Amino acid sequence: MRKHITMTIAMGLLGVAAVAGTAHADGYGTAGCGLGSILFHDKPGIVQIFAATTNGTSANQTFAITSGTSNCKSTAAGTASAKAFIQANREAVAKDIARGQGETITNLASLAGCSSDKAVGAQLQRDFKSIFPSEQVSDVTVSDSVVSMLQAHPELACHDLT
Repeated sequence: MRKHITMTIAMGLLGVAAVAGTAHADGYGTAGCGLGSILFHDKPGIVQIFAATTNGTSANQTFAITSGTSNCKSTAAGTASAKAFIQANREAVAKDIARGQGETITNLASLAGCSSDKAVGAQLQRDFKSIFPSEQVSDVTVSDSVVSMLQAHPELACHDLT
């Protein structure tokens, strides 16, 4: 039994390491910006698991993205910052859009200069299947879809999206 558990953990880590091998031009690896990117930089491989764990346990990544600190791009309000935020937080954004509320929707509405995060959450929830037509949809496509949908609804008053 112990051998089976050890083998399962090892296979899981190998799978994660294969995914975590890509460095980004922005100076951080697949774990994204945040404290983990400062400590572990953009080194490829299993080290990105440690970077992601550091980002998660220090709970600073969302703040770093919205404030432009900890190796995150400057996030002056606007389309580029909204897209960067969505791409860096894709999984959390997907969960919050499915629920129609949450921290990432609140932060996204703030970055986009929208009048109401509740209205943004409700609209994105209605558009979930268009934003996420499959699990394989790219981060860029997701961020483009979200921004386009926010721009297409003038009642949301997302005035920082140009």
